[in-house]
Amino acid sequence: MVIYSIDGFLDMSQDVKQMRVKIFDELSKIVDPEINTSIVELELIDEVDISDSGVKVDLHLTSPFCPAVFGFKICQDVHDNLLKVEGVNDVKVNVSNHFMAEQINNQVNNSPNPKKSG
Repeated sequence: MVIYSIDGFLDMSQDVKQMRVKIFDELSKIVDPEINTSIVELELIDEVDISDSGVKVDLHLTSPFCPAVFGFKICQDVHDNLLKVEGVNDVKVNVSNHFMAEQINNQVNNSPNPKKSG
């Protein structure tokens, strides 16, 4: 089950609604490289939190021992693809239930963000 949380959900502007659609369009493009299936179709997205120009994505991988290189690729793709969405200036990815979750999260969340200065 995916939980979508958006600050001020009831007062959500048309711009935020459009951003949400674009975010999920990008997430749908990301595939698990081992089985070539969308992470949305696989229901790997646990929560997407949109706050101003920031997005936080909580997800899990297909198994706790999914090869780390595939887990990293999926998480890096989430980070990089969502930064392409107009209006998104910061992305945080949180993978859980994986033997290398901490290392994957640290590397992905410390990767370059061209939308942030210095």
